[in-house]
Amino acid sequence: MKVRRLHRLLVPIAAAPLLITTLTGSIYSGLLEFNIDAFWLLKIHTGRFGAINLQPSYSIILGVLSCIVIVSGSLLWLPRKRQNRN
Repeated sequence: MKVRRLHRLLVPIAAAPLLITTLTGSIYSGLLEFNIDAFWLLKIHTGRFGAINLQPSYSIILGVLSCIVIVSGSLLWLPRKRQNRN
């Protein structure tokens, strides 16, 4: 039960930056096809959120969050121990 609770807590936290990175990269590439240069999207894509600059460590953060979600999700596949009620 503890693994499920941990996974439910971690997934939204980890999914947010991953979704932001995916969406901003896709939108930026799509806009470039129409000769629209939205450089601000590229800054968000790489971890620059206005006054908060995570660019030096943003890829490491994304990698660690991805690994945490993968490991906690994989743990959900393990068989649970059954408790004897005798």
